[in-house]
Amino acid sequence: MIDDVLLESDDKMDKAVQFLQQELSGLRTGKANPALVDTISVNYYGSPTRLRDIANISTPEPRLIVISPFDPSSLGLIEKAIVAANIGITPLNDGRLIRVPIPELSEERRKDMVKMAGRMTEEQRVAVRNIRREANDQAKSLQKNGDITEDERDSALDTIQKSTDAHIKKMDDMLSAKEKDILEV
Repeated sequence: MIDDVLLESDDKMDKAVQFLQQELSGLRTGKANPALVDTISVNYYGSPTRLRDIANISTPEPRLIVISPFDPSSLGLIEKAIVAANIGITPLNDGRLIRVPIPELSEERRKDMVKMAGRMTEEQRVAVRNIRREANDQAKSLQKNGDITEDERDSALDTIQKSTDAHIKKMDDMLSAKEKDILEV
């Protein structure tokens, strides 16, 4: 029973870390990165479809993303979706593929991006702490109901705390790597 609580809390914390990783990968740095556009939703034949599912995305140069759709008739839809995503980049459609030049970030914009990354990270830290609180409550209620002993409860609380610390450290490491990447000129 207590093992289920520990496994479930650890799994939820892992998902929070994965979500943060996905969020941070979508933040713009000064370099071209396919993750910047691959999750953009395109209204393809009436259904929202991720860009990476309907096109090849590559970065042939450090400041250029090239998108070549599998279906050339979707060029206009892809172009509109990139503009609508409001990520600060303008696509160039040449009739066969879309080029997305990545402009240099200003110092002010870089600082804004670092703040945004910090906010995203803090939201996920809070999520991990909430998961910890729920798991601690479950362990305490199991002990109150007589399902586990006090020692088992204390051991579980300690394990939950160690897992929380490890996940938050992982998030902090991801944030500092992203900050370094953003501030790199």
